[in-house]
Amino acid sequence: MAKTRVLVEFGMGTSLRREDYTEAAKRAVKDALWHNSVNMAELFGFPKDAMMIDAEIGVQRPELVDQGILEAVFPYGNPQIHLKKGGLDITKPNSEGVTIIANAAISVSFDIEPIAESEIK
Repeated sequence: MAKTRVLVEFGMGTSLRREDYTEAAKRAVKDALWHNSVNMAELFGFPKDAMMIDAEIGVQRPELVDQGILEAVFPYGNPQIHLKKGGLDITKPNSEGVTIIANAAISVSFDIEPIAESEIK
């Protein structure tokens, strides 16, 4: 069997006032998840818990993100959170604060036996 990616979704989230990297990342994950209602597990005849989820989250200060809060957003599957430097911190005019922008890329995979070329007709 091989880990086979079947879906990728993208999302963006912000923290406009509180400068909260976890909240911006959480909103990016929700944005990506709520973009679709694809029933991938059912399509392949797998239980929902068989979904292998890789979530790559980009923010300027990844060390300030609480991964546990992000994992709790996923209703099922086995999420693996990968935090990276990315996103944007936008300086506010006439202020010392920033607006935080987080980006998320969520991949869903299953352990699927590849089809041999000789089986494709």
